[in-house]
Amino acid sequence: MTPVLAASEVTAGYRGTPILHAVDLELEQGRTVGLVGESGSGKSTLARTLIGLLRPQSGRILLDGADVTALRGPQLRALRRRIQLIPQDPYASLNPRMTVGETLAEAIDPRRGGARRHADAVARWLETVALDAAAAARFPHEFSGGQRQRIAIARALAVEPEVIIADEVTSALDSSVQAEVLNLLADLRRRLGLTMLFISHDLTVVRHVSDAVAVMYLGRVVELAARDELFERPQHPYTRLLLDSVPDGSEVRAPQIVAEPPDPRSPPPGCAFHTRCAVHHGLGDDGARCRTEGPLLAGGVACHHPLRIAS
Repeated sequence: MTPVLAASEVTAGYRGTPILHAVDLELEQGRTVGLVGESGSGKSTLARTLIGLLRPQSGRILLDGADVTALRGPQLRALRRRIQLIPQDPYASLNPRMTVGETLAEAIDPRRGGARRHADAVARWLETVALDAAAAARFPHEFSGGQRQRIAIARALAVEPEVIIADEVTSALDSSVQAEVLNLLADLRRRLGLTMLFISHDLTVVRHVSDAVAVMYLGRVVELAARDELFERPQHPYTRLLLDSVPDGSEVRAPQIVAEPPDPRSPPPGCAFHTRCAVHHGLGDDGARCRTEGPLLAGGVACHHPLRIAS
């Protein structure tokens, strides 16, 4: 089956400095891939690249099997309607001078616009995210953070996209509101058959919403597996490190961190994780390959010495 959206060996960054390094990632129809990693791992850079806000230095972005990497002008604007981003801060992304109804109407039909013309559709999308139709007449500042996130979700869905990219959509919300938004996204995915990339640094949240999980470290996907497989039998030492950071998480315990994260603009040679990897440090001379040769993603893990943990 052709993936709905795929990154193929994508390298991208800013001002000539790569942040992403030969990233491969595929989103299948109706499934959610969770994307996790520490700050600076390249998660948001990948999101910007997938929606066409950042052009890859090399590699390709494929939508329904077609190469959309070099699109410009009207074609690029059309691409952005097919792949919608739900941002971390919905207030910053909503025009404070437009009512919610005007915002949704513009998403539904940017050529004609008009909240009155599209009142029925606006009401329907508000109902979809559990907001009253009366919300259409109000402005963004009149809503709570959780309600504004629902409005941002409604705006993304109103375009009727093929793919949703949710970038840290619950990180600014308190725990009770987080749960409401996550349950809403899970319900929408089931009802609408959404294909989603869910970006977060919170593994508990990712486990709740994802079918598969990709782990990023310094601009590379270092592990990719089905959700339960990754949480129960992680293979990359960095994945174990992340799991160990979950307060009530996996029984697996990661090796101690042996160094601070490197500068993502200047990653170490070889395996980018080797400077922090206790497994590598325990290998002695046998770890030379980790310092000189970058591992490829094979069998779901990019590691010369993957962990094999019995279930």
